[in-house]
Amino acid sequence: MPKRHTLKTQKLAASHTKSHLHGMIRLIVYLPLLVVSAWSCSPTGDNKAAAATPMPEVKAAQPVRQTVTDWDEFTGHIEAIDAVDVRPRVSGYLDKINFKAGAKVKKGDLLFVIDPKPLKAQLNFAQAELKQAKVKLELAKNDANRAERLFKVKGISEEEYDSRSKGLAEAAAALQSAQANVETAQLNLDYTEVRSPIDGRITREQLTLGNLVNGGTAGEATLLATIVSTDPVYAYVDADESAVLKYRRTLLKSSQGAVAGERIQVSLALADETDFLHQGFLDYISPREDSATGTVSLRAVFDNPDELLAPGYFARVRIQGSVPYPALLIPDKAIGRDQAQRFVWVVKDNGEVEYRKVTIGPHIDGLRAIKEGVGEGDWVVVEGIQKIRPGATVKATRIGTQQAADEAKP
Repeated sequence: MPKRHTLKTQKLAASHTKSHLHGMIRLIVYLPLLVVSAWSCSPTGDNKAAAATPMPEVKAAQPVRQTVTDWDEFTGHIEAIDAVDVRPRVSGYLDKINFKAGAKVKKGDLLFVIDPKPLKAQLNFAQAELKQAKVKLELAKNDANRAERLFKVKGISEEEYDSRSKGLAEAAAALQSAQANVETAQLNLDYTEVRSPIDGRITREQLTLGNLVNGGTAGEATLLATIVSTDPVYAYVDADESAVLKYRRTLLKSSQGAVAGERIQVSLALADETDFLHQGFLDYISPREDSATGTVSLRAVFDNPDELLAPGYFARVRIQGSVPYPALLIPDKAIGRDQAQRFVWVVKDNGEVEYRKVTIGPHIDGLRAIKEGVGEGDWVVVEGIQKIRPGATVKATRIGTQQAADEAKP
């Protein structure tokens, strides 16, 4: 009996232990679920954080309508209208330099002097020969007159008469030759003073005083300096066939005449300039295409009173590509780039933003013309673009378009 009671007690204890163990297991299994459920319902969870996140704040503006003109941009180079290499016409030693390197010179200004003494001596010699020729001519005239009188009375033969008449003609020819020699000697003496052939700015001298210079033709004469005209100047660009055809049609549409290159507006910006500050016009379109490059040479004329446009400089050149037309403009900073596509964000009435592809036109004072993609009543995001995602809802502050453009300027 005692043994049987003990066994029953042990079974009850084992059963109680097993039941307690199962309860502990269930508690361990369900406890994380209870914790997760409680945390997800807790006011400190992600749902509350998401619900509390404010809408992105942006600024939006409506397009403005203005009259614009399309422009095509090229890389061009500036050249002087006149450029002259200064070379001597006579040989001799360089005696004087009468200018400062880089100075402005006027046509006729004295630049160089070549030692005149040898050429002055040549002039004196030629003048002496001229005097001799005049004396010989007078003697020949007197001799011919006597011969004529004698020939009339049969005092001399016809042969003698012809000989004396020939002597008169030879003396007259010798006088003309002597006169020409004097004129040549005088010119050579004058050429010892080398003067500027044009108005412009002169380079530094290529030789110093005392050097021997050679005169004559361009291939043989010594280069002394170069003068380039500075106002106005030319700007040359190369354009493809389609652009040139567009310019010719622009001339016809604008009723400016059918002459190629007549008053198509051109603007220019130097290497350190952002804006196209220099205004000119197209004055020449080549009548033929370069077969090697497939381009046509264009030339524009620019006034250059301050001489900033120096010959040899490269520049950005814009050429008028259309007649003026009305267009919608938005701040340039509102336009994003998606690979090769341009786009803007448009805010709907409910605050949702819409992605719009746009076709852009010319840039004007911080604004960009939009040819396609937005309407006159659309509100375009101009500030806070980086905060926007497709389908997002934003809080938009409406501002003026020009205000937005001005705020974007540095």
